[in-house]
Amino acid sequence: MLQETAVDYATLERQLRSLIADEPDPLANTANFVGLLYNALPEVNWLGVYVLRGEELVLGPFQGKPACVRLPLGRGVCGSAAAARRTLRVPDVREFPGHIACDPVSLSELVVPLVVGERVLGVLDIDSPRTERFGEEDQAGVERLCAAFVDDLSTKIADGFI
Repeated sequence: MLQETAVDYATLERQLRSLIADEPDPLANTANFVGLLYNALPEVNWLGVYVLRGEELVLGPFQGKPACVRLPLGRGVCGSAAAARRTLRVPDVREFPGHIACDPVSLSELVVPLVVGERVLGVLDIDSPRTERFGEEDQAGVERLCAAFVDDLSTKIADGFI
């Protein structure tokens, strides 16, 4: 049974916007985005950004144990979310066909594509050691945070992301 974990996403969004507003460097802002979320979301054992490079996602700033460095586009939760350009909320990753287990302790996952215009830049990946960790409220809140991050990022990138 799903047990929601209350998070004040509106406050997190204000903190995020304040944190990244005056910093022009996308890499620094991505690192702070990841750090802010990782420390604010309970029952999360890994949180990071994968950046799209050609036909694969490459590890970017993250918090947690060392992770898979490259994930193929269209495979696993991250690659599937990026290819479909839609958020994937997976209550139990053991039941996701083709799941790529970077850490066997992770049991549920929330992946949000980072899209500027028509261009997928990468994904935000959040893992939890608890099944059914992420509910609809978490998905909506994290999607709002990603939208705020991408909105700011879109004014600061030229050819590349990070």
